[in-house]
Amino acid sequence: MRFQTPLIPARLIRRYKRFLADARLADGREVTAHVGNPGSMLGLAEPGARIWLEPNDDPKRKLKFAWRLVEHAGGHYTGVDPGAANRIVREALEAGRIPELTGYDAIRPEVRYGARSRVDFLLSGPGRPETFVEVKSVTLSRAPGLAEFPDAVTARGARHLAELAAVAEAGRRAVLLFLVQRTDAREVALAADIDPGYARAFAGARAAGLEVLALGTHISRDGIDAGSPLPLSIA
Repeated sequence: MRFQTPLIPARLIRRYKRFLADARLADGREVTAHVGNPGSMLGLAEPGARIWLEPNDDPKRKLKFAWRLVEHAGGHYTGVDPGAANRIVREALEAGRIPELTGYDAIRPEVRYGARSRVDFLLSGPGRPETFVEVKSVTLSRAPGLAEFPDAVTARGARHLAELAAVAEAGRRAVLLFLVQRTDAREVALAADIDPGYARAFAGARAAGLEVLALGTHISRDGIDAGSPLPLSIA
């Protein structure tokens, strides 16, 4: 996934009202940027953080910048836009770069299923089981090399797990894919202390037959692509 325009560096002043952030550009100007992440962004929104903004000249947009990356020590990055996760995964699916999810000739996004959910991708193809794929963007890290999900209580996420469990119990293939938008991550775990309910729902769905995958990402100031599989540190 390529960024549409070259990113520019800034220092975060504050993030507020969920979807807004004030930042100071290298020339000293203060600007307001759109934040595509409605979650807690735990550990990513500290004042003074070096961030990267994507400018735009679209007259239909009120804000002329969007916050895309956080830069960490050692030249590592975190992608802060969860909306990018599905685009990244779709590109990887179409290119056959996820071995566990190859051999499908139809990739349908946002398909209704269950009681009141939409699955991120429904995969189908001759001789292949219909496969439901739910993507979760992972950005939290509280220990070196360890990425965790979720970063806040997510009743919606627990509901998705219940719907996927029902899919698996019905004999169809259900897959939860953690896309880790951090270049400093080496493994993935559940943040059960943040959301015990999600951890319980996860255990139940896995027992019902849910498959769980985790992918790292290659992140640069040009764009974000799916990377290599990451191990799951989950009992």
